Amino acid sequence: MKEVEFQAVAQSQAPVWRSLLGFAHSMALKCAVELKLADIIHSHATPITISQIASSIDSPSTPDESSLKRVMRLLVEDQIFVAYEPSDGGETLYGPTEASSWIVNDKETSLSPFIITQTHSSMMTGWSYLSQGVKEGGTGFEKAYGCNLYEFASKDEEFNKLFNSGMACMAKDLTTAIVERYHDGFKGIDTLVDVGGGIGKTIVAIVEANPHIKGINFDLSHVLATAPEYNGVTHIGGNMFESIPKADAIFMKWIMHNWSDEECIKILKNCHKALSKRSGKVILADMVLDPSNTNPFRERHIVGDLRMLAINRGKERTEPEWKRMLEEGGFPRYKIIDIAPTLSIVEAYME
Repeated sequence: MKEVEFQAVAQSQAPVWRSLLGFAHSMALKCAVELKLADIIHSHATPITISQIASSIDSPSTPDESSLKRVMRLLVEDQIFVAYEPSDGGETLYGPTEASSWIVNDKETSLSPFIITQTHSSMMTGWSYLSQGVKEGGTGFEKAYGCNLYEFASKDEEFNKLFNSGMACMAKDLTTAIVERYHDGFKGIDTLVDVGGGIGKTIVAIVEANPHIKGINFDLSHVLATAPEYNGVTHIGGNMFESIPKADAIFMKWIMHNWSDEECIKILKNCHKALSKRSGKVILADMVLDPSNTNPFRERHIVGDLRMLAINRGKERTEPEWKRMLEEGGFPRYKIIDIAPTLSIVEAYME
């Protein structure tokens, strides 16, 4: 094969190899979180060597520096960390980046719990059944375990804690954005129920910023089992497919994208019944899918939608898809307020 032909073959295969080995980036990131590499590197005032990193890893045995160096090579390539080659030919030094600050475990804004949740073996197994879900309908997760994600969590206490922790950690930054950028939207609300509110972090932040609101955190009983008590917030266990506590307004963050259109319409109809005033509204904090080539977060939107197909039974939706679903659920009027690159408020009204 001539050199020009070889190069052409290699070039044509590049997208295949990139997709095939994409999982390695997730696993390297998981490794960094588990070994607390960002905590170690950020704790030093200056860049440090592999030996210094290895000696700081909490392990009953001596970490293998050669293996660590190979993991760090990919993390540097992914711009999680930065490597410096001393001009005197000394050891490579590793330093932090803005990206690595998000995986420092002891920071309140850390994404580490979410990373550990999403790369958990149970979640990854769901991805491996994606083709079966396409053939037969349903999610890869359901094909792998015979139940949906939430039923699985209800039966596994350790996974349930891990999942709740991962969801709570992702809620922090987005909740701050919601509280700050949608502040006027909470005016005039006396009672607000957070449907699928997890352990209550989001509704607590909303009530703290809007003390006139009486907050209700509504979720499945096994989820609330790990929820602490908060001032101004009442926990109520139940199933949103059966009924929702009555309130002036209903809030849902990252709930609708977990379910099919039919299931979402059922939830919306229950919201319609639960609103205590005709002037009440449903506040949906979710993604509005924009697959256009001009969207800088296009790949993240598309991959996020595929994650719903593999793990949950829902999907990310475009504005026309939201409109149709809201109308069928009893909410003919709505408006969309952009909050963050992957989060919008879809504010829906009964009239």
